[in-house]
Amino acid sequence: MEAYTLLILALVVSLIIVYKICRPSPFSNIPGPQPKTFMLGNLRELLQQPAGLAEFEWQRTYGDVVRFRASFGTDQLMVADPKALQHVLQSSGYKWRKSPVRREIARLTSGKGLAWADGDVHTRQRKVMLPGFRAPETKFFVPFFIGCAEAMCSGWKGAIARNNGQSQVFNFPEYVSRATLDAIGQAAFDYDFGSTNNHENELANLYESLTANAFSAPPDIAVLMLDMFRHVPPAIMEFINDHNPKLKPLHRVAKVANNVASGLIAQKMEDIKGGNPNNDIMTFLVQSNLSENPKSRLTEEELLAQMRTLIFGGHETITNTICWAAYEIARNPQLQSRLREEIRATEETIADRGETEFTMQDFEDMPLLNAMAKETLRYHPVAIHLYRTAYEDDVLPLLKPIVGKDGKIISEIHVPKGSQVIGSVSAYNRNKDVFGEDSFEFNPDRWLDERVKAEIPLGVYANLATFASGIRSCIGWRFAVTELQAFIVVLLRNFELETTPKLAKIRRESALAMVPTIEGELDKGSQLPLKVSIISKDEA
Repeated sequence: MEAYTLLILALVVSLIIVYKICRPSPFSNIPGPQPKTFMLGNLRELLQQPAGLAEFEWQRTYGDVVRFRASFGTDQLMVADPKALQHVLQSSGYKWRKSPVRREIARLTSGKGLAWADGDVHTRQRKVMLPGFRAPETKFFVPFFIGCAEAMCSGWKGAIARNNGQSQVFNFPEYVSRATLDAIGQAAFDYDFGSTNNHENELANLYESLTANAFSAPPDIAVLMLDMFRHVPPAIMEFINDHNPKLKPLHRVAKVANNVASGLIAQKMEDIKGGNPNNDIMTFLVQSNLSENPKSRLTEEELLAQMRTLIFGGHETITNTICWAAYEIARNPQLQSRLREEIRATEETIADRGETEFTMQDFEDMPLLNAMAKETLRYHPVAIHLYRTAYEDDVLPLLKPIVGKDGKIISEIHVPKGSQVIGSVSAYNRNKDVFGEDSFEFNPDRWLDERVKAEIPLGVYANLATFASGIRSCIGWRFAVTELQAFIVVLLRNFELETTPKLAKIRRESALAMVPTIEGELDKGSQLPLKVSIISKDEA
């Protein structure tokens, strides 16, 4: 009976897919690359090459809006035009929604929390969570960021001391991942995962290299299935993925994280009833759930999911961003010296006012540190694609017109309901009309020289697409920027960073997030081996 049911299910899905594939393309006049194969179209270039390479080539050849082929000849658009992105992400509300496949990935990684929610459910969840991520709350978290970064550095100092003070090579993702998990635990949940010093922590072990292991270098069949899922009703998609043995690592993360979250919620409730609530984000959410207004509450499933959403969104992404910042600092000794000089000068200012630690205001008052953060987030955006589906017929306006295949100028594109576009964060963040002719170079000075053009305002931070924009913009962007700044400061006031020979084979791996890996060693997960030396007291 079960086999018969699955056969009927497969037949229904096949008919839906055939119908959708056979429809004429609305984008036939938009230039783009020829498909490599009929079955996979251009998806191999997009998903199996290093992150951004396909989009950069398409952008150079065809412009900021490119038609490419998905599976079985279906057309999609890659969009890096500022005005088109602003319209899709920022101006049109829920007319453009997160694609069903990406919502399903969010469900698998984070549950039915904010990253999964859509429409009215998304509006309610975001409204409940947003007050926990304002600037005043983020200021409160700075000591946690600094403390967790210092704990990581303390371990490195111990290892270097045991090596007679000689420099050591550390694989940054391994250590930064544990430190940022501790930071999100303390700031968001008032919970100490203890993962920096305790390598037996199950949740920490499960999250380490999670995206690299689960999503990097997908084989052809995985690429095909991922694209075909967009034709499948969500309920069927969920059923298939919940019974897919290859997704066991994600299922295990869900089970362990939900168990931890249940215990935390129970403890928060006791603290609130006892009149002793903490200032963490989870306590705020539990308090909101005591409201009589249903629009100010989350369901039990949603409350559990928010913990996974915060961990995945606030841990995996910031880990890789810190690693990419360290990579650029190690490659550029002059930049490293300038940053360390600014840190020393700020430390003197802090001492003059009778204090010892950095505040969020100190970070904001450091021009080069801010420029470094912006350039890292521009050049190495961890979230590389923004998948959106049109829920109504629409028209995409273009800042920079393109030439159609018929030779005519196209200044706007008619998009029928159901069409999918991929906002390329990588390509937009290297758009020369916005970030200058040297946009393919890593250069923090572009922000100090005020060379970035903001003709079309986009995003929540520095006119970047890195944190998306509009109703689906990253709720924790201040959290991420401040944590990045804190880790850079702590690293450089303690250590000198240098490159290692392996970095000649560094690969920007497209693994849902953009992670650093070594060519030919993908089986080892995220890798960024850097040489670390303790700075002498005279240098510091």
